[in-house]
Amino acid sequence: MRKSNWTVFAVGLAMSASLALGADKGDPEKGKEVFQQCGVCHNADSNEKKMGPGLKGLFKAEKMADGKKPTEANVRAKVDEGGNGMPAYKEMLSDEEKTNLIAYLKTL
Repeated sequence: MRKSNWTVFAVGLAMSASLALGADKGDPEKGKEVFQQCGVCHNADSNEKKMGPGLKGLFKAEKMADGKKPTEANVRAKVDEGGNGMPAYKEMLSDEEKTNLIAYLKTL
């Protein structure tokens, strides 16, 4: 293989590996659209409680309303399972929608 072919091969391999490892962290703009259904119960622009807790600064907070650390896994679990009055969205949102939602929540 010539040098230029090795470069193309190496770049392609690196891109494939990053996709396989979950490098796609979601699209915040699409997540904002998903959040519209959450906005009925949650504020995005403040910490004030609506029906559920305000989500501004969620990923910067020390803990969530349930006392757990606001990691991607814990937030996804809360979205999936709901609880304390919040419906479960495990079957209502696709994995891509949840990934996009989390990307949006990280911007708050």
